[in-house]
Amino acid sequence: MPIGPARMPLFDHLGELRMRFVRIVVCLLIAMCVFYLATPTIAQLMLQPVAEFMPTDADGNVVLNVFGAFDAFAVRFKIAIWSSIVACAPVILWQLLAFFLPALKPNERKWFIPTFAVACALFIAGTVFCYFIILDPAFQWLTDQASGFATVMPEADKWVDIIIKFEIGFGVAFELPLVVFYLTIFEVVPYAKLRESWRVVYITLLTLSAVITPDASPVTMILMFAAMLALYEVSLLAARLVLGKRIKEQKKEMEEEAKADAEWEEEWSERQRRRKLEREKEQ
Repeated sequence: MPIGPARMPLFDHLGELRMRFVRIVVCLLIAMCVFYLATPTIAQLMLQPVAEFMPTDADGNVVLNVFGAFDAFAVRFKIAIWSSIVACAPVILWQLLAFFLPALKPNERKWFIPTFAVACALFIAGTVFCYFIILDPAFQWLTDQASGFATVMPEADKWVDIIIKFEIGFGVAFELPLVVFYLTIFEVVPYAKLRESWRVVYITLLTLSAVITPDASPVTMILMFAAMLALYEVSLLAARLVLGKRIKEQKKEMEEEAKADAEWEEEWSERQRRRKLEREKEQ
């Protein structure tokens, strides 16, 4: 997929952007046609981690319920479109990043391919982590809430919707190391500042974990927080290994700034004390 030149007239840039969107749309439409036909298989695969909490037929397949005339079509369409977005994510990311690539400096372009590869790998890792680790305890807790007063009748639309939200949420959350790494690489936030503000960061991650998880399960939130915390620490370790010398310089600069601030405060306090003494003498 070619990358355009850095300098082009405005309408040429708009034309390139349109062509990239056309490629994305065509790719999604083709994938949707394929996944729509394969929806029953995909649905069974999606529901496999939570099958023990749902009714099954004689063949062991999960049985969902639809209550409206158009619900079955809506569920198939939803599964097809989200499966297409996930499957075409590398193409979508490449087209969007490639459009902005000519605007980057030569020393910034070297990060393009690694960023693209790592972003795809982290998103896939997040969905896999959710599928194998999160869905089972999350749905166990959710279905247990009906114990003693209600019977769980899994509605196709709602169950598929919440599983998709889980998968997308964890996929996006696992992009955290990339964000933290580039914040330190481009010195938007110094490494020393992130390291010293760990309490604030941990509370922020805990809050994000509560917001990102689509259910009210404390189990899910804690597992999400643990995963994001581990990813955050790994990203800081990677930044420290890559930017060891720069981090030492940043730490030294911060220490010098702190020392200068302390000296200024001491000098200011001394001036205030002298003025007070002079006023007392005048009186």
